[in-house]
Amino acid sequence: MRKTILKISTALVIGGMSANVAAAGDVEVLHWWTSGGEASALNVLKQDLEGQGIGWNDMPVAGGGGESAMTVLRARVTAGNAPTAVQMLGFDILDWAGEGALADLNAVAEAEGWDAVVPEALQAFAKHDGKWVSAPVNVHSTNWVWANKSVLDANGIAVPTTWEEFEAALATLSAAGVTPIAHGGQAWQEATVFDAIAMSTGGPDFYKSAFVDLDEGALGSDTMVEAFRRMDVIRANVDENFSGRDWNLATAMVINGDAAFQLMGDWAKGEFINAGKVPGEDFLCFRFPGTADQVTFNADQFALFDQGGDVSSEQASLASAILSPSFQSAFNVVKGSAPARTDVSDEAFDACGKKAIADLAAAAHTGNLFGSMAHGHAAPAGIKNAIYDVVTAHFNGEFDAGTAAEELVDAVSIAK
Repeated sequence: MRKTILKISTALVIGGMSANVAAAGDVEVLHWWTSGGEASALNVLKQDLEGQGIGWNDMPVAGGGGESAMTVLRARVTAGNAPTAVQMLGFDILDWAGEGALADLNAVAEAEGWDAVVPEALQAFAKHDGKWVSAPVNVHSTNWVWANKSVLDANGIAVPTTWEEFEAALATLSAAGVTPIAHGGQAWQEATVFDAIAMSTGGPDFYKSAFVDLDEGALGSDTMVEAFRRMDVIRANVDENFSGRDWNLATAMVINGDAAFQLMGDWAKGEFINAGKVPGEDFLCFRFPGTADQVTFNADQFALFDQGGDVSSEQASLASAILSPSFQSAFNVVKGSAPARTDVSDEAFDACGKKAIADLAAAAHTGNLFGSMAHGHAAPAGIKNAIYDVVTAHFNGEFDAGTAAEELVDAVSIAK
């Protein structure tokens, strides 16, 4: 059914292109920011461009991980009608750049000094063959826990800093009849949880060996088996209606006090803020237990597609607006992420935002800043998807922990 709906949606996109094509002086933007908090953040960019007389032709494709958006994009490009700009992550940007599909933004980047203010970890995905091909919007870190403060207080639970403390908190909540963890049963969400658990279980060197270097010894190790065992604990502490739930609906469970924790990237904060909640008073944000000194990240970027000539003035204005310090602050305050520039003040950010900015700077300084496997910043899409398959199969009870580690080795080997 899902595949059928997606095929129909794609057909409608192609069939209705004449209605979707941006007029001269407009930008057509394909993205997957459709939740309340995300839409509020995106509106900051729309208003910025409208102030410059540039219209925004919106093309949202729902789906928190962006898979559906990428399917629609492929259809558009195949039909010879690429959008002006597309929200992208990690290796997807480099793949499209390798196809020669993206515009050269070097003139804008050089004029505005992007090289000096965008962290090298982001530039690795924003550049191809020395050419800027996308404009980074933010830095999301993925190893966060979001908690309903009232629920924790009512059950005498302090912020856990170790896996053992976290497991004890889950047991306390379960015994009290509270759903411990709000979760959405989608492959990218399970991979996001697994990302944090793997880092917590084995530490930075293990994480790099497994998901960046793709070392078979690490992938099939006892440490990986333990990570899958910890995923068993997570599975035992989610409600039975988790399957297929969108991430923002899981966030709403925490906001409403229907669950205590959500293990999710910092885009979840936008939902709390959109609901009028205050960090430290209504909700808590902290690193997944055991990862206090590490940050796994993804970075939303807008790739500018080659429109058959030089970069248009509208594309240049869009790229410039995205990297402007004022936009970086205004957008990320709403979105819940950290700025993609290192020179943006944290003055306008709330407590969680200030922590995100400080954690990012510290992790970059100590070498503990790692691209997220779950979000396409550790390994190419084919390998990421192979890991997804194993993690989700295990989460749904198809493998025990030991078998899952063995399957992981095989899946990554085949995907290479």
